[in-house]
Amino acid sequence: MERNVMIGTQILQGQGLGNRLFCYVTARSIAEQKKTSFGVPGKEILLNGLTGNNSEPFLDLWMGEEAKPEDFTRVYEEKEERIYTGACRHDLEHGCYVAGEDRGVFNVEDGTLLMGNLQAESYFAPNREQLKEWLKVKPEFDSYEYTRDNLCVLNLRGGEYASEPALFLRKKYWTDAMAQMKKIRSDMEFMIVTDDVTMAHKLLPGIPAYHFPVHGDYVTVKNARYLIISNSSFACFPAFTSETVQKVIAPKYWARHNVSNGYWASEQNIYTGFEYLGRDGRLYDAQACREELETYRRQSKFFAKHQEKPDGMAYRLGEIQAKAAYTAYFGGRAVRSLKRRLTGQQK
Repeated sequence: MERNVMIGTQILQGQGLGNRLFCYVTARSIAEQKKTSFGVPGKEILLNGLTGNNSEPFLDLWMGEEAKPEDFTRVYEEKEERIYTGACRHDLEHGCYVAGEDRGVFNVEDGTLLMGNLQAESYFAPNREQLKEWLKVKPEFDSYEYTRDNLCVLNLRGGEYASEPALFLRKKYWTDAMAQMKKIRSDMEFMIVTDDVTMAHKLLPGIPAYHFPVHGDYVTVKNARYLIISNSSFACFPAFTSETVQKVIAPKYWARHNVSNGYWASEQNIYTGFEYLGRDGRLYDAQACREELETYRRQSKFFAKHQEKPDGMAYRLGEIQAKAAYTAYFGGRAVRSLKRRLTGQQK
């Protein structure tokens, strides 16, 4: 049987919505750049993830040609790069994903199924302006209820993130970011859109927190005037396609904002138009982040030293470091929980 000539990506169970959209957008953009057709095996997984409590997807997605994995003649796995540190158990055992763009993605041939993280801006840069059409929200799902000139939306990721001290953004990130937004308007108000309302109330008591159906979370982020986002891919495309947003603050070093000494987890998550907040409370634009990263990669002995998984004494020292980080993190949470109970705050 003759196979279709196309480039595509396979959507997998276990991927979050943001990750799925990055795979979709990158594969579609590469197919367009190659002037070939496009297909998405597993498209039902993506479309079902866009339904929430409704019977139809809230995004008007073109899924290309009907495609199954066997319609492709080859699979291209995006190249990975990791460093091994004692920042957390995951990074010690599996490595921290730090990869930037993989130039091989641009050179794939017809008949290729693209697989990987696929979140580098350069992959879809030629189609950046077209994303507003590619990821258009259907009118019946769109809403500007929370679009106000003095309202900033915080997109806080909780859930499984909250159990990882290297990943879960500390309160200081949010309060520093809100202070930056207050410089724009002294009357700035804040609301939280989150997958974990309980954790949001614990972390930032007094700020209204909501978890709408998936389309509600998405359009509230997309249509905000001001955004403070977490290190989750969920908010990226709402921000990229927004017609209203005036300022987006994101965590510098992305998934390792809390612990990095200069590396990004990953380098793919530096996006033009975002401003990145450092632990020093200062904002850095994307170009400044890229230039700083280039210098870090060239000069950092730490980065060069941690390319391989440690063994022996080095591994045991990493285990001690990771255990200390978890002990301090969960001990601190226990103390704060006790204080909330004693002062009558919401748990």
